[in-house]
Amino acid sequence: MQVLFHIGAHCTDEGQILACLAKNRAMLARQGIAVPPPNRFKPVLRDTLSVLKGEKANRDVEKIIFQSILDDEQSAELPQRLIFSNDAFLTGAQKVLGASALYPDAGVKCQKLFNLFHNHEVEFCLAIRNPATFLPALFHRIGANSFEAFIAQTDPMALTWSSVIARITEALPDVTLKVWSNEDTPFIWPELIHEIVDINREVPIKGIDDYLATIMLKEGLERMESYLQTHPPANEIQRRRILSAFLDKFEIDDPTLEVEAPIWTADYVETLTEIYEEDLFAIEKIPGVQFISP
Repeated sequence: MQVLFHIGAHCTDEGQILACLAKNRAMLARQGIAVPPPNRFKPVLRDTLSVLKGEKANRDVEKIIFQSILDDEQSAELPQRLIFSNDAFLTGAQKVLGASALYPDAGVKCQKLFNLFHNHEVEFCLAIRNPATFLPALFHRIGANSFEAFIAQTDPMALTWSSVIARITEALPDVTLKVWSNEDTPFIWPELIHEIVDINREVPIKGIDDYLATIMLKEGLERMESYLQTHPPANEIQRRRILSAFLDKFEIDDPTLEVEAPIWTADYVETLTEIYEEDLFAIEKIPGVQFISP
């Protein structure tokens, strides 16, 4: 059986991947794919991890997990693929920032998750985001009072996603880690969902375009859909160019990007972005990483 953990990061798809999977739960079940709801699997995995204390689960423990999180029919005959989605798998939002690292315990946490299903084919997937927008979004997510105080104990310039990913791949060198940039998500969304569920690309997925409605004004979405009907794109590259043009004009403003701190100038944000873009190239070269890009 294949087991996939979608581990975040925080402030990336904002639950849209899980929402799409949930909308297609019945269809996926017919394809041999189980997507347990978080309110069912979270307490089970949390309690099991607490009992195991990092040790590997034996077959009896596995059986209890499956019986607790799967429907009777699925637990009797295991699905071909089991998908978990939870942006708190690595840590709660309040503990994302270390002194000089994002998700400092990422490797340890992924190792423990792997140990739950070590008898199966386990993989992880992770969306990453430019720290220049990730940190303000995370600040708003946890409801801190002052952005300046929020980042006071860390150096944003030292925060790299490649170090997070390296900790995971060093802990689990033989496990596939699928990574994508949150900035690319609008352009790779259909591909991304198919990568996660791993079914024939010809199988229709309900709500595959719902994500765009969360980032584009309704007027823009309607105009784009009308344009695509009268000007069908010849290929995927052309479709992405059309989407990019409409997003440039109709993207919904993100209020979480508005923060106040003396350090947070336009030049500082630009430098953070340049560091992030260089970091993306480093990530693509990490062994074991499957980088999904347009």
